[in-house]
Amino acid sequence: MSAPLLYRAWVLASMVLAPFAARSSMRKLHAQGVTTKRSREKLGHATQPRPQAGPLVWLHAASVGESLSVLALITRMGQMLPTAQFLITSGTATSAKLVAQRLPPRTIHQFAPLDAPRPVKRFLKHWHPDAAIFVESELWPQMLRRTHATGARMALVNARMSEKTVSFWADWPRAARYIFDVFALILTQNDAMARNMLRMHAPEDRVARGVNLKSLAGPLPVDANALPEVRETLADRPTWVASSTHDGEERAVLSAHRTLLKRFPDLCLILAPRHPERGDIVEDLIKAAGLSCRRRSRGDAPGGQVYLADTMGELGLWYEVSEIVFLGGSLLPIGGHNPFEVAQSGAAVLTGNHVAAFAETYALLEAEGAARIIADGDDLAARVAQLLTNPDELTAMTSAAQRFVAAQDDQLDAIATRLITALELDRA
Repeated sequence: MSAPLLYRAWVLASMVLAPFAARSSMRKLHAQGVTTKRSREKLGHATQPRPQAGPLVWLHAASVGESLSVLALITRMGQMLPTAQFLITSGTATSAKLVAQRLPPRTIHQFAPLDAPRPVKRFLKHWHPDAAIFVESELWPQMLRRTHATGARMALVNARMSEKTVSFWADWPRAARYIFDVFALILTQNDAMARNMLRMHAPEDRVARGVNLKSLAGPLPVDANALPEVRETLADRPTWVASSTHDGEERAVLSAHRTLLKRFPDLCLILAPRHPERGDIVEDLIKAAGLSCRRRSRGDAPGGQVYLADTMGELGLWYEVSEIVFLGGSLLPIGGHNPFEVAQSGAAVLTGNHVAAFAETYALLEAEGAARIIADGDDLAARVAQLLTNPDELTAMTSAAQRFVAAQDDQLDAIATRLITALELDRA
């Protein structure tokens, strides 16, 4: 199949834009503490040698959620393929940091190359993967076509595209077929996305419904050294968590907490904003609400009326010490965040109604009895109070969460097996 005009136009545009994109992305990585050497991975310069033993399987994800969602898959594939090596790439400093803390055996992390000729060629010349798995919506045209040209077998997993993306590819059938033809297998998150892939002109015989990999990712890591101190400090206090909150949501959460303190004067709120760099702003909001605050990033021990957990990679710790979790990104039209992480910790899930990104999952959790949808801050206060005063109801929700998680486990083997077969790794 010859390259369509739209693809050729993108290649030319990327050659012009690559120097500017490189400077911008490297500057952003530097600002987040990434070394110059590692930031050059964006230009395709590898910082680790290619493993020589066994087939190399490359998995590419965009950022934190997508990267973490494939770690359990890598682990399971590694168990089934004891000689295989794995390379995971992502684009953000945060994803690199969190993935580094949880790398499965025989796995290397690198930053993904920019989608321009030289970076991609450099990357592929060094790594030369035997198979490549792309996650969710990572459809970088040159990365896909140039990888395909090396002879690597390729798959798209956890496919999830916005309506805007679906409409774009639907309107460019020749370019869409040229891109999607690289995949030996396309596994979508749900039936609706499988239908959308066909609208986007993906090969019908290669599209199938999979499962949301975020449901299989396993519980978040818990700092075993910090956990005893946190539990001892909060031992006699009722506690609830508001995590992954965004600008505009903290006011509602703090208002709910002020209401709750009238009935539960010793109640502690652990507030973990989605972006920890907003810590100063959130602390000002806490003080403006007339609440006492301790702050994780300052080294304060848990306590106060509000404990501001403004650090990266510690959500698992906070989920471990409370069975009541409000998950942000949901009181405003943001789309919601991953409820599997909360359910996997065995906590009850409370969320606003703006959860379009996880609508199907929340519907299942709610039907199981593991999640409750709340309307606003007042409703949040009422729901938390109900769970604090009705231990049987809280136990029912946490038990439902555990049942929901257990039901997902068998699917990981099926996904791993299907990928191994489609990518012909069972012959390597």
